[in-house]
Amino acid sequence: MANSIEKEMLEELRKIREAVESKPAPSPPKGLWNEFKDFLKKYKVMGLAVAFIMAIYLGALVKALVDDFVMPIVTLVMPGIEWEVIVAGPFRVGHFIGSLITFLIVAFVIFILVKATKRWGIE
Repeated sequence: MANSIEKEMLEELRKIREAVESKPAPSPPKGLWNEFKDFLKKYKVMGLAVAFIMAIYLGALVKALVDDFVMPIVTLVMPGIEWEVIVAGPFRVGHFIGSLITFLIVAFVIFILVKATKRWGIE
């Protein structure tokens, strides 16, 4: 009876050892097509591409928001000022101010999106 308990213990220890031992790393894929697919998977290229495209259109959306809603409100508050034509020598200061406002709003929107996605558990 003691012999069968020892055999069971040895069998359990063998199973534990097999589970803990590291397996050899898989061999790298062979062939250009397989290497390319491995590259896409490893660096999550499709996810990066989708994020890049979404960022472009988010930026365009926020630029439209600033140009079509925010700047007209600023113009109502400060009548008689045409932002696009404010210049200081060869510098288009008004255009820069509009771009700066656009950047700040885009940065704030991205900040809010990052906070929300972290709260949802999305990294």
